[in-house]
Amino acid sequence: MDARTIADPIPLAQALIRRPSITPVEEGALDLIEAALTALQFRVKRFKFGAVDNLYARFGDALPNFCFAGHVDVVPPGEGWTTDPFDPDIRDGMLYGRGAADMKTAIAAMVAATETYLAHEKPKGSISFLLTCDEEGPAIDGTKKVLEALEAAGEQINHCLVGEPTSEDRVGDVIKNGRRGSLNVVITMDGKQGHVAYPQRARNPVTPLLNALAALKARKLDDGAPGFDPSNLEVTTIDVGNAAHNVIPQRATAKLNIRFNTHHTAEDLLSWIEEIVRGEAAKADCRASFALGSKSVAFYTQPGPFTDLIQEAVRESFGFAPVLATTGGTSDARFIKDHCPVAELGLRNETAHMVDEHSAVEDVRTLARCYEAVLRRYFA
Repeated sequence: MDARTIADPIPLAQALIRRPSITPVEEGALDLIEAALTALQFRVKRFKFGAVDNLYARFGDALPNFCFAGHVDVVPPGEGWTTDPFDPDIRDGMLYGRGAADMKTAIAAMVAATETYLAHEKPKGSISFLLTCDEEGPAIDGTKKVLEALEAAGEQINHCLVGEPTSEDRVGDVIKNGRRGSLNVVITMDGKQGHVAYPQRARNPVTPLLNALAALKARKLDDGAPGFDPSNLEVTTIDVGNAAHNVIPQRATAKLNIRFNTHHTAEDLLSWIEEIVRGEAAKADCRASFALGSKSVAFYTQPGPFTDLIQEAVRESFGFAPVLATTGGTSDARFIKDHCPVAELGLRNETAHMVDEHSAVEDVRTLARCYEAVLRRYFA
C-alpha cells in the first residue's frame, strides 16, 4: 500500500452534527453531503417521498457499483446533556453530539475516504452513496423506496457497505453480515365484565390471554440458523388496568416481540400467533384482535469474497481481525439485501442513542482510513 494522507472527516462530522436532523427532517444535513460529493464530481439526485428527503449520488458509469449507505437522521436528544447535543464539542479526544456514533461520523468518514481514494485513483467501476433521513423512524419513505426507484430507472448496485455503529469493545472488532428480524405484536382480548362472585355471568379475558401466551412461549422456534442464534419470543407487558378486586375485567392486552432468524418470516410468525390466540379466545367465548407494532425482516450475507475484503481492510487499518456477527437490532440493510450483498461496519455503539453520545476523534479518522482501504481493495 502506498502511504496516503487521509482527508480529515472531523470538520464534516461536526457540520453534520450541527444540523438537528431528527427523523424525518434532514435540516440541511443532506445539503452538506450533496455539496461535498458534487465537489468530487458525483452526480447527485434527491428523492422526496412524503416528508422524507433522500439522496443518491454516483461517481462513474461502469460496473461494478460499490455503494456506501447510511442515514443522517437521529433520535431526539433527550435531557441531561453536559453540552448542547447539536453543538459538537471535542474534549479529551472525544467528539460529543447527537449522531457522533450513530452515524453522522461514519458518513463523514465515507466521504473523506472517497475523497482520498479519488485523489489517487480512478475506480474500475462506480462509487455511490445512498443516504436517507428515515432510518430511525418508520423507515417507510427512505432507503426502501429509493432502491425501488433506482431499480425502476435501471440503476444497479453490486455491493453495499452500511456505516451503522457495529463495533463493541474497539472500533472494527465486529462486522455485521446479517441481522435478525423483529416482530412487535399487541394482542387485545375482549370478554365481558362482571362480578367475581358470579363468574358464570361474565367472560374473563385474562384467562385465555394467559393461556395463549403460555402456548406461544412453550414453542421452541428453532435451534438457530447459519450465522444466527436461536429465535426468541419475549412477552414485554401484560395490562388489564383493573383497579377493583371484585370485578372481572372487560379487556386485557399484552405486547410481545420476536427476534427471529432466516428460518422465519414476520408474516408466518404473525399467522401462528393469531391461530394460537384465536383458538384460546374461542374456547373462552372471548374476542381477540391484533395490532402490528412493527416488523422487519432478517437478512444474511454469506461469508465470502466481499466479507473477506472488508475484514482485510479492517486488519490493515486497525491491526486486528474482526469477527462477523448477526446480533443487535435492525437497520436499512434489511432492504438493501434484496438488491445486492450488504454488510455493516462502523464505530462503537456503546453511546448510540444515549445522552452525551460520543466517539473518539482518532477512531473516526481511522474508520475513514479503513473505508479507503475497502475502496482500494474492491477496485484492485
